[in-house]
Amino acid sequence: MSGGEPDLNLLVALRALLEEANVTRAGERIGIGQSTMSSALGRLRTQFEDELLVRVGRDYELTPLARQLLPQVQVTIPLIERALGIDGGFDPDAADRRISFQITDDAALELRPYFTILRAARGVKLDLKRIPADPFDADRELLAHDFIVAPAGIGFEGESVELYRDEYVVVAARDNPAVQSGKISMEDFLRLPHVRCDFGRTIVPPPERRMRELDLTFDVRVTTSSMLPIPPIVAGTDLIGVVPRRLVDRLGAVTETVAIPTPFPAVELIQRLWWHPAHTHDPAHAWVRETIVAALAAGTPAVAP
Repeated sequence: MSGGEPDLNLLVALRALLEEANVTRAGERIGIGQSTMSSALGRLRTQFEDELLVRVGRDYELTPLARQLLPQVQVTIPLIERALGIDGGFDPDAADRRISFQITDDAALELRPYFTILRAARGVKLDLKRIPADPFDADRELLAHDFIVAPAGIGFEGESVELYRDEYVVVAARDNPAVQSGKISMEDFLRLPHVRCDFGRTIVPPPERRMRELDLTFDVRVTTSSMLPIPPIVAGTDLIGVVPRRLVDRLGAVTETVAIPTPFPAVELIQRLWWHPAHTHDPAHAWVRETIVAALAAGTPAVAP
C-alpha cells in the first residue's frame, strides 16, 4: 500500500515475528531471509511506534503492546484470508510449520502415539517443552505456545479437549514390607520417606491439593522436577511416591515397583489439551486439534505398544 498507509502484507511477517519471538525463526517460517525479515521488523516498529521485540540476554521478549497485538493478529489473518478466498486450508505435508507443546515428561511419554501421528506429516515439526517451574502467566503461556498439556483445575482458562483419564496411586518397591498386602495404611504413608515431584510454585498437583485439604504432612526425602524418575528412584528402597497409575503400568515391571491405592480418597487425573482462543482459527492449529480428536475417537491407545 502507498501513501503512508499500513502495508497489509506486513501482517504475515508480524504474526510470524510475534509467535516465534525470533527474527531468524520467523523468516524461516514464512520463507524469507533474515535481512528481509529484519527490514520488515524495522518497518513494523515504525508503523506501531514500538519496539515489539526487545533483547533479553540471548533471546527476545514481546513488549506489552506486542502481547496485545498477538491475539488480534492471530484472529485477523485467517478472517482476511477467508474473505479474499485465499485460504486453501492447511496441507501438513507441504507446509513448514513448527507446533510447540508445553508438557510434562510423563504426559509426553503417555501421548507418544499421538505425537507419532502428527510427526508423520512431512511439513510439521514438533517442539516439546517442559512446563516452566518458575511462576508464570498462564494466559501468556497459552499465547506463546500452541498447546499446553496439563490436568484440569490448575489455573488454565483457555479452550481445551480431554485427552485421557487416570488416577493417582502410591508407588513403592515390590518388596516394601509396608505394602505387601496390596494396601498402605495412613500411618505408614505418613511415616515412610517420600519422593515428591515439584513442578514449581505455580502448579500444585491434584493429589497434593487433596492432602493439603486433609491437612496431611509427609516426610519428603527426595525432590524431582518430573514424575518420570520416581519409580526408578523408589525401586529397592523404602521410599514411596504418588504418581499416575499409567506411569507405574509402564515402568513397574522394569523397576520392580507396584501401584497401591492411596490411603485417602482417590484423586482422578483428567489430562487435557489446552490452547488460547486466539489460536482457534489458525488452520495449522486446527489441523493438529482435529488430528488428535480423530485419533481419540478412533480409539488410538494412549499406552503405546
